[in-house]
Amino acid sequence: MTALPRPCTGCRDGAALDFDFAMAFQPIVDLETGAPFAFEALVRGPVGEGAADVLARVTTENRYAFDQRCRVKAIETAVRAGILETPARLSINFLPNAVYSPRACIQLTLKTAAAAGLPTDRLIFEFTEQEEMADPAHVADIVATYRAMGFGTALDDFGAGHAGLGLLARFQPDHIKLDMELVRGIESSLPRRVIVEGVVRMCNGLGLTLIAEGVETQAELETLRGLGIRYVQGYLIARPAFEALPMPVRGADIVPLRRAV
Repeated sequence: MTALPRPCTGCRDGAALDFDFAMAFQPIVDLETGAPFAFEALVRGPVGEGAADVLARVTTENRYAFDQRCRVKAIETAVRAGILETPARLSINFLPNAVYSPRACIQLTLKTAAAAGLPTDRLIFEFTEQEEMADPAHVADIVATYRAMGFGTALDDFGAGHAGLGLLARFQPDHIKLDMELVRGIESSLPRRVIVEGVVRMCNGLGLTLIAEGVETQAELETLRGLGIRYVQGYLIARPAFEALPMPVRGADIVPLRRAV
């Protein structure tokens, strides 16, 4: 029998978490089908308070415990909400600086997913480039390890953080989530359209899936689709639902389904 990785310093030395929180979910929609490709788990307060109230309590000392509990909470809440009744994947945000050893720190996630009956190949782990990477080589190791274990990986807020193209040149996740600042008002902004068009070509060349987040208007949606973006997320599609899986609003004004030919 193969021995499990030994507990790392996060398990031994990290501070316990002395506050509670909950999860909300928002769909990432496939424009070709109008159905959710995945649901992103979003941190909320115990009775639905905004994420800022929770994240303000995360410190260097307790971030390992917070990261671990986020994974458990996301899986258990999504399963209770009915994700197993859909083909959609579950996207969980994680803190790269809280992962000391990728294989050791994933063990609780694996145990939780197995107990809940959620196949691990339906998990996507998102990290944001807005969190400064203390060690980009370590982040690359996390991504490589997760991909080797069958998880999906996603770089969130692409175009808004510390590394951008430099980070992407070091390693490639499965998905890139376009920052909402590049989406906002894209229908009337030539610079945004040119930049996003370039990102689309880059993702196609690297074999990466591009997701546009923060879509709020029909004009933004139509422009993004015209640029070749298939996956979208935002208030126009569905607002986050507290401890529930919201379905995208269907209809020609919101998420037009692919027309039969």
